[in-house]
Amino acid sequence: MKSPECFVGIDVSKETLDVAIRPTGEGRGFAHNEEGLSQMAEWIQSLSPQLIVLEATGGFEVEPIRALISRGLLPVLMNPRQIRDFAKATGTLAKTDKIDAQIIARFAEAVRPEVRPLPTPEAQELGALNTRRRQLVEMLTAEKNRLCTAPPSIRKAIQTHIRWLEKSLDKVNKELRDRIKANPLWRDKDEILRSAAGVGPATSTTLLSDLPELGTVNGKEISALVGLAPLNRDSGSFRGRRMIWGGRAVVRSALYMSTLVAIRFNPVIRAFYERLRAAGKPFKVAITACMRKLLIILNTMLKTRTRWRTA
Repeated sequence: MKSPECFVGIDVSKETLDVAIRPTGEGRGFAHNEEGLSQMAEWIQSLSPQLIVLEATGGFEVEPIRALISRGLLPVLMNPRQIRDFAKATGTLAKTDKIDAQIIARFAEAVRPEVRPLPTPEAQELGALNTRRRQLVEMLTAEKNRLCTAPPSIRKAIQTHIRWLEKSLDKVNKELRDRIKANPLWRDKDEILRSAAGVGPATSTTLLSDLPELGTVNGKEISALVGLAPLNRDSGSFRGRRMIWGGRAVVRSALYMSTLVAIRFNPVIRAFYERLRAAGKPFKVAITACMRKLLIILNTMLKTRTRWRTA
């Protein structure tokens, strides 16, 4: 006899893990520590679930995901906005950890999001380093801007902090390079990505750490994941302007900077951009189209293990 389907929703907080099961409605709570993680993963494994869904919670979800993967379970990580929109659609306005776990389980049962590859622990560490790099760049930019208008009494302190930030940035950049060089798969992918004019170390590292699906899905899917797929806004006879929305903002930001460079130095992207502008497309429309084209090309390059070719 075929066992009934089982869907698991996990609400993750700093101190606790609330787990809900559909369609039985059963729920349990676990401490967010090593023992609690082990107990949670063991219990969920015993249920042989069809699908496990968690929300992204700013990093607190990393350890639960590792605990589940160690048991051979592959969870799906969802944007909290999607879960909250689903809760509102079902008329659930109250919000507690237990209620959230039940909503996540209901979402898993009703929507059944596709299971996609999650970043490995090594990729997560690479992503954490890359995030730290972005933070240092932002702080460095802010301090340099402050220095321009700072009174003499605090200028020396700002200059000292700038020197410290520059040394820290150099250290993080070196560690990122060393980690990529030490991993044969990353090194191969990095060399392929950076063979495209416009793609530098920062963009390549962002793609490796924050877009593990690159090279494993088709062009439409990778565009949608990043948030570069134009969405329809039609109703009846009304035809609204297509716009991009959602997706992975960190990846989009990296692609934006690379595309600006590619428009100047990459003949394929430059020709595409000039053709769009000549057709009367606004700058934002043209640059977004170029970002999508560059992303799809990079996706194909990784899928076929082929370096950039202009002809």
